[in-house]
Amino acid sequence: MLKSFIHFLRLLYTQRQLIIRMAKRDVAAQYVGSLLGFIWTFIHPLALVFVFWFVFSVGFKIKPSHNVPFIVWLSAGMCAWFVFADIVNGSASVIISNAYLIKKTVFPSQILPVVKIVSSLITHTMFLLVLIGLILFQDMPVSIYYLQFLYYLFCMCVLALGLGWIVSALNVFIRDVGQIIGVLLQIGFWATPIFWDIQIMSPKIQVFLKVNPMYYIIQGYRESFIYSLPFWRHPYQTLYFWSISTLMFVIGALIYRKLKPHFADVL
Repeated sequence: MLKSFIHFLRLLYTQRQLIIRMAKRDVAAQYVGSLLGFIWTFIHPLALVFVFWFVFSVGFKIKPSHNVPFIVWLSAGMCAWFVFADIVNGSASVIISNAYLIKKTVFPSQILPVVKIVSSLITHTMFLLVLIGLILFQDMPVSIYYLQFLYYLFCMCVLALGLGWIVSALNVFIRDVGQIIGVLLQIGFWATPIFWDIQIMSPKIQVFLKVNPMYYIIQGYRESFIYSLPFWRHPYQTLYFWSISTLMFVIGALIYRKLKPHFADVL
């Protein structure tokens, strides 16, 4: 397994230019024929944040949580979740949409979920700019801990890649997988403390909710951009997250390697 992992890292390095080109093409394809083009990657999160600000801050007049404006607290959580959901949901169809490459050429298809990760990170950057702009607009202090989000982003990418391999491989044979993933992500969105604070739940329920590995990422983004807390304050949560993520990564790699030889026959 270690040799396979080293081979995969070497493959990522040798195919880095191809991955970047395909990621750019993936982003460009979303806005083909559009007058504003890539600018929409900035407009979408900006409009979303504005709507939530108007609804919750102006409409419902929700008070700041822990002296933090609710819209900032909410945006930090949404920023992390949306990129994760985009990667996993997009990975479900990434092999089917590139079937021509798999059927007609010798193509390292295991990089396709990585391409989806890179393209999602491009749009994620725009959401991060909106989040930072919102923080500055609210006169909140700037901290060196902002850079810590890179650690949590890496954590999320490892988890998402493992899940991406699983759903992309299974969806080739069971086309309902893509629909199931969409439903599960909707449930996960509301089951993860993004719109609501986990502290409103009883301690017993909190333990159950923290089983969700995305809780670690969501909370990590907030601690990086809002609370300025180092990730090593949560050693047990960190150990649990990496245990789950490593397991998903290994299972995803094994499932993909097992099913990959049969892709061309089904596609």
